[in-house]
Amino acid sequence: MTDDLGNVLAPMEYAAVNVNDSTLLEDSLKHLKKVAKIVKLDLTGVEFNLDSGFDSKRNRKIIWNAGMIPNIPENIRNRNPDKPKKGRPRYYNIKSYKERFIIEKTFAWEDAYRSLVIRYDRKDSNFIGRKLLAYTLINLRHFCGRSQ
Repeated sequence: MTDDLGNVLAPMEYAAVNVNDSTLLEDSLKHLKKVAKIVKLDLTGVEFNLDSGFDSKRNRKIIWNAGMIPNIPENIRNRNPDKPKKGRPRYYNIKSYKERFIIEKTFAWEDAYRSLVIRYDRKDSNFIGRKLLAYTLINLRHFCGRSQ
């Protein structure tokens, strides 16, 4: 989970390949809230951008309960896009969502660390240690004046 500058605030939970990422959101938000509490960062009213894979009633409720605003494009799910879904329209700020390429750039930096893309470690503790080291190096770009 990153801020709008691409700095990693808290690592996302990880699981086996056959587990959908949208089910890991709740635990990941707990990590984010813990980090925010430590650094005295107020997350109340902040837009939380996610891609359409995370679009579910459960995930939106988790984000609302955390005091943030879910900004998730609606997942059409085999519906005709010309016929809108019944009920109240979901909040979606397309202008804010288009700034998401900064987050994708951070993911590209993470992918530059080959041992994270191809998982060589058998122990989870070694793997998360490498991820945290990569996130530290990604965040150092900002503090060393190189934000590219």
